[in-house]
Amino acid sequence: MRAFIFGLVVCLMGLPASHAAANWDLYVSADAASGGDGSREKPFLTLVEARDAIRAARKASAIDGAVTVHVQPGVYRLDSTWELTAEDSGTPQSPVVYRNDVVANVPTEQSGEAESRPADTSARVSIRGGLALDPAKFQPVTEESVRARFAPEVRDRVLVYDLAPVMPTAFDEFKVAFHGTPAGPWLYVDGQPMTLARWPNATAPNSGWASFSKVIDTGLPELGAADESRRKARPGSFEFDEERVARWNLADGVWLQGFWTHDWSDEVIKVASYDRARKVITLAAPHHYGIMGGTWGAKTRRFYALNALEELDAPGEWYLDRQRKRLYFLPAGELKNVSIVLATLTQPLVKMSSVKHVALQGLAFEYGHGEGLVLRNVEHVRIADCQVANCAGGGISVDGRENVVQGCDLYNLGTKGLSLSGGDRKSLSPAGNLAFNNHIHHYGVFQRTYAPGIGVNGCGQVVRNNCIHDAPHNAVLYGGNEHLFELNEVYRVVMETGDAGAFYTGRDWTSQGNVLRHNYIHDLGGGDASHVNTMGVYLDDCDSGDRIEGNVFYRAGRAIMIGGGRDNPVLNNLVIDCPIGLHIDARGMTWKQWNQPNSEGWNLEEKAEALHYKLPPWSERYPRLAKIMNDSPQEPLYNPVLRNVFVDCTKQVTNLDGNVRKLLDKLEFADNLVVNTTGSSKVATEQNLPGFRTIAGTPDKPVNLGFADAAAQDFTLVKGSRLLQELPGFEPIPFDKIGLLKPRRGSHSPDAKSSPVTPNSRQE
Repeated sequence: MRAFIFGLVVCLMGLPASHAAANWDLYVSADAASGGDGSREKPFLTLVEARDAIRAARKASAIDGAVTVHVQPGVYRLDSTWELTAEDSGTPQSPVVYRNDVVANVPTEQSGEAESRPADTSARVSIRGGLALDPAKFQPVTEESVRARFAPEVRDRVLVYDLAPVMPTAFDEFKVAFHGTPAGPWLYVDGQPMTLARWPNATAPNSGWASFSKVIDTGLPELGAADESRRKARPGSFEFDEERVARWNLADGVWLQGFWTHDWSDEVIKVASYDRARKVITLAAPHHYGIMGGTWGAKTRRFYALNALEELDAPGEWYLDRQRKRLYFLPAGELKNVSIVLATLTQPLVKMSSVKHVALQGLAFEYGHGEGLVLRNVEHVRIADCQVANCAGGGISVDGRENVVQGCDLYNLGTKGLSLSGGDRKSLSPAGNLAFNNHIHHYGVFQRTYAPGIGVNGCGQVVRNNCIHDAPHNAVLYGGNEHLFELNEVYRVVMETGDAGAFYTGRDWTSQGNVLRHNYIHDLGGGDASHVNTMGVYLDDCDSGDRIEGNVFYRAGRAIMIGGGRDNPVLNNLVIDCPIGLHIDARGMTWKQWNQPNSEGWNLEEKAEALHYKLPPWSERYPRLAKIMNDSPQEPLYNPVLRNVFVDCTKQVTNLDGNVRKLLDKLEFADNLVVNTTGSSKVATEQNLPGFRTIAGTPDKPVNLGFADAAAQDFTLVKGSRLLQELPGFEPIPFDKIGLLKPRRGSHSPDAKSSPVTPNSRQE
């Protein structure tokens, strides 16, 4: 390779400047012979070779035009991160593009002009951080000491693979306690993550949990305790009457992933011991909130056990003996024509730092036991029509300005899907990063809380026309200023957590100027009949400055929740079949930790002062915030609720606490419509709140608001609809433009076979 670059530079430097290449095409093939020159006839073998050739040519001033690296379909294994730095940048007129060489044309979002996209989903460029395992080398388990640990019905079906010949270095051990990604590697079969041997088995959504209700020791510090050891955090313990725990070989290490106190805080903790006589499990490390240390929601706590060889009893489960390097696997059927990959690379697959004007197009990044793509301080970088899947960390992380992530499929991710940051909050200068038309699903595989589909921070990010679904916690988690979230479809999220929102932000006065507009949020999980603890949009703990406008909430729990904050207009939303339509409370007036710097995260005024909120541009952009300390700061003021429609809310249309009701003369509620379509007694009405009007039908003559096809979740308003007659000021929501846009020929996602078809998911 070095000889080639030297020869290339010598050759190109011999040319006059006028002969420097205006545009340059390089070729890479996974089937190439070593020593290629990057031509179509003799392509490079790796992306690193192509990158280094571009570097050498640029240093020699041998090219001054655009560079296109044509990557042929095939598998490109990474033993280390593929890194691009400032020297790998292009220019506005001469970008550097790495692209799948098999393309078709589809329109872009901004211009409608053609762009490249893989035409054949089988012609994939797979850039992976994993090791392919030969299915034929999985053999029956013959060691009787190991077989005896399996359930009798699976002893002859479990297979073993000796990894010692292909993995010479030692495997890392699991930490005693961790939140998020476990120590690698991880096993994938036919593009899907397998399950580390666990109990109970997860056979359906929200199944696979064991529960307990009696704590022996919370593990929380006890101030003033006579025993000094109890004045600091310690491992907790709880009563659990289940004989199978006694079967586990705790010396090998068994861990429990649990929601130990709160339904928004999960952690994996090793089992220290099990007292069979007392039926008590003692953990090996303390949990931050203790074990059953006080909670909001269910009174029982839940967990499941993992990494227990004795529980390898369901198809798709596996176990790794890390000392002996033996991988045990229970396949669903015969291992013929099966792809098996062990993800081993713990560093990001791709890292870009200070890069400008580079594009990655039509490539699949997969099978890493770390992050997918990590971009820091980048500008005008475009990730288009790519797949990021089967990574134990997050999918794509972008920090910088004017970058675009478009048309990508992100799934089977251990933590978050996509994150955007950049811009300057102090000067309120926008980053201008865009996430458009991405399909993000089945994320949060390892980190079950606060690992969103899309995470946003900084100033001025745009999140448009994405589809996010199937996750335990948030779809969108954001902070910062002047972000726009519009035309996104979100469903089947917050599926196993409580006190959580599909869109979530919290505990910050300065998170101002954000707009949530024309999103479709539906079919959320996590709630129960006695306590509605799932929210569509959740502005938590006095968060302020968000505009919630023109969204559609369908079966979305507590659809809109304003937790004590202010300057949050709620305008022109459509809420259908939700237990609670709108919640506003005044927690700032009653919670003792309000605005206290020494209370975790509650230093509201201090956060504002750090951004010089009383000075321009903040005082000009957010004048009420600048005066907040002289304007009853604990009260949830300036939250106008106007032109919203609430259809068949089953518990409450509005949930306002007592202090909010005392402030009604300071609040603006007007032109809101409440609908009981059949006049059912099981549907809530709003009788005593000004600004709300109720209409009701009967079983024989139900109210027809004029949706195109409500039964099929098409809430487009038809011409002459009754809703517009009853509420002339209501602005029709562009429902047909929400969600993924067609065509998406580059999609590699398997979800199309399994997801229920909705009007918007049909656009996939």
